[in-house]
Amino acid sequence: MAELFGIDIAQGGAVALLAVVVIMVLTGRLVPRRTYNDLKEERDTWRSAHAVSEEARHLERNQVGELLELSRTADRVLTALPHPVHREEVDREPVDPAP
Repeated sequence: MAELFGIDIAQGGAVALLAVVVIMVLTGRLVPRRTYNDLKEERDTWRSAHAVSEEARHLERNQVGELLELSRTADRVLTALPHPVHREEVDREPVDPAP
């Protein structure tokens, strides 16, 4: 016969069966249906929250890519423009840096 923790279950009868059930409850292998359903619902809630979060992250990544491309374009346009020369700089005499 099958033994559990060195005790033959068939010889123990109802006491052995009750002991097995208590051990399973205490170790968490046997839980009430309500607890199981609550855990399953919580798991599903976290899964849906994760899916929404990943979708938002994907949209944000695409938007950041578009903003970076616009930034690069603006940088190229601004660096391609000629630098203005101020009238004051042309009229000013050069200053000798050595005293």
